Amino acid sequence: MIPDPKAIIDSGVEFLNQGIAAGQSRLRPVNINSLAFRLFAAAVLWILVMLPIAGLIIYSANSRNVFQDFDNQLITHAEGIAAWNLEVKEPVKPKHLNEALFEVPISGYYWQMQPADGKDGRRLVSNSLATSMLPSPYARKIKPDENGYRWLDVEGPDSQPLRIIELMHRFGDNENGRLYSIAVAARVDWPGARVNEFAESIAMALAIVAIGILIATYIQIRFIMAPMRTIEQGLSDIRTGDAEKLDAPLPSEIEPLKVELNALIDSNQDIIERARTQVGNLAHALKTPLAVIMNESDEHKSPFANKVSEQAKIMRAQITHYLDRARAAARVDTIGRVTDVQPVAASLQRALERIHQDKGVTIDIVGSDDAKFQGEKHDLEEMLGNLLDNACKWCNRRVRLRVDTAQTRSNARVSMLKLTVEDDGPGLKAEERAKIGKRGVRLDETTPGTGLGLSIVGDLATSYRGSFRLDKSQLGGLKIELELPAATNNPA
Repeated sequence: MIPDPKAIIDSGVEFLNQGIAAGQSRLRPVNINSLAFRLFAAAVLWILVMLPIAGLIIYSANSRNVFQDFDNQLITHAEGIAAWNLEVKEPVKPKHLNEALFEVPISGYYWQMQPADGKDGRRLVSNSLATSMLPSPYARKIKPDENGYRWLDVEGPDSQPLRIIELMHRFGDNENGRLYSIAVAARVDWPGARVNEFAESIAMALAIVAIGILIATYIQIRFIMAPMRTIEQGLSDIRTGDAEKLDAPLPSEIEPLKVELNALIDSNQDIIERARTQVGNLAHALKTPLAVIMNESDEHKSPFANKVSEQAKIMRAQITHYLDRARAAARVDTIGRVTDVQPVAASLQRALERIHQDKGVTIDIVGSDDAKFQGEKHDLEEMLGNLLDNACKWCNRRVRLRVDTAQTRSNARVSMLKLTVEDDGPGLKAEERAKIGKRGVRLDETTPGTGLGLSIVGDLATSYRGSFRLDKSQLGGLKIELELPAATNNPA
């Protein structure tokens, strides 16, 4: 019994679905720009194009062979009847033709001998034909083929589709002998049924081959792409600070990539260290001359000395600001720097509540407890400290810090850390919020400060490729939203 092709295909699809479901936790959504998708799509395209073509070629070759064998059988039977009548002057009935169906009425196999000149004469038929008659291709003026045979497809007894072969046989020793038609017919739907059965078998076989190729391709892709996932996980570990280099063994074709990536990481670290050293040297080189200028100006009480002292202090503040920014820029591109947000926020909460205890300020921290900042702890303390300190100065009593992480719209695999600081103070108008954040700009000169706090926050946020914006808070005061890169472990 031949298996049902549909059942086999359904079983293969079920197998694929089970395999995909088993590995669902490790699979990512389909990315049409990935190498894995391209490989699998190429395999599917090959199956959809090549296998049908191969099936059509095999089907055509088999159909041609089956019908050729069928025609050869008819030729054999017709020549056999002619052989029985070689040395006779009148048609004789052959004793046997190696086909029992010629003896069974309306069996589908028939032969017939009759005069071809239209005159009366002896007519012989097979027992299977009984009283029926076969049409003569000669009488219908059908031309013979290169071998002298005439072919005709007609409807025979009992509405059977028949294929007829006819050869012309002349009785007697000379050309004046009587011309007879020898016709043999058989049901043409029998070879057609064989062809259709073969078509079903080849379709089933090709479906199994297609499923096998898909499964093999899926396994190959998973196996071949495994080293790429290893590299991806290794780089993720380096970025989050869990590793310093790529150490996992890789295939020889990808090993040079690992070597070059490790060399790039080492070069990055060397550049950062040299930048830090140069920044430190510059700080020390400028610190002493400024101190001397300020000391000398303080000893001389005159308008000129006061102006020199004032400008020297501005220079010191600006140098400190730009040196801090240079240090931050050097730290930003350092690989593997990760800071837990919760401990930094809790430390600032305790310190600022103590500093502003006369106002009874309360700082609430809500949101994610395991958020991580992709950067230096010192920079996070400076940014978050400036925002919270500013909120404590202007609030009535309440300050709220919300910590969230969210994926970016442009890349679902890149996360951003969102820090939102709100207060219940008087807040700012839209035009005032537009001025805040510019270096040295202060809306209230009576409140202590240099006007550089929010500017530093904005500069640091920009250095980390983040963002910084002001809005109106639901608490009634000012809301400041700070977005920075978050450190997350991407699954391999």
